[in-house]
Amino acid sequence: MKHYLALSILVTTIACGNTKNIGKRPDFTPIADTNEIYAMNASPAKPDVRAAGQKQASLWHAGPTSLLGDRRAGTLGDLLTIVIEINEKAEISNSTSASRSGSETLSVPSLFGVPQAVDRALPDGASSENAVDITSGGSSSGDGSVKRNEKLTLRLAATVTGVLSNGHLKIEGSQEVRVNFELRELLVTGFVRPEDISRQNEITYDKIASARISYGGRGQISRMQQPRKGQQFLDIILPF
Repeated sequence: MKHYLALSILVTTIACGNTKNIGKRPDFTPIADTNEIYAMNASPAKPDVRAAGQKQASLWHAGPTSLLGDRRAGTLGDLLTIVIEINEKAEISNSTSASRSGSETLSVPSLFGVPQAVDRALPDGASSENAVDITSGGSSSGDGSVKRNEKLTLRLAATVTGVLSNGHLKIEGSQEVRVNFELRELLVTGFVRPEDISRQNEITYDKIASARISYGGRGQISRMQQPRKGQQFLDIILPF
């Protein structure tokens, strides 16, 4: 009885976890406690260049808002645009083949008359002329191929969440777009060099070290594409 009760509680718990989103759109990830918000709040305030006596309409000051100022990200809390354009194709094919054959024959036609004496004791049709005759053979072959084709074009804004001792920048970016009951998520993290950032304050994904790019989603369609939890559990424990 205790086992049935425990099983019922487990099934009910799993069912409640799956039914809480029925009829609801997937929620956005809260941004109140993210690393991006922390970096922006921890960054020093930008100096007001007009406080030094410059005219309000002057274009010739040293700040990043100047017409000729450097708007590239470089300090904690700055923003930059990440350009992701992945168009890759890979094909790998392997083929192996091996074969082996062997043959061994041992014949004793005459040895002090012993084979003849043995032949007389053997049944009709049997002979010790070819005492041992062994033949073996084996072969194996294998083929394998991998084919991948990926294409992804995206742009998103990332935040400088850290400045390393060598001047490199740690960046993190996230983007969520909800359409009806499906939420598309894009996450990017990594490290960049300030000199790789273009004058347009953009950097391509291939210049991001330790890049981690995740593109996926959650919602009704994504949930239907995943096997049930019970099926996944049985796939793990069943030996066949």
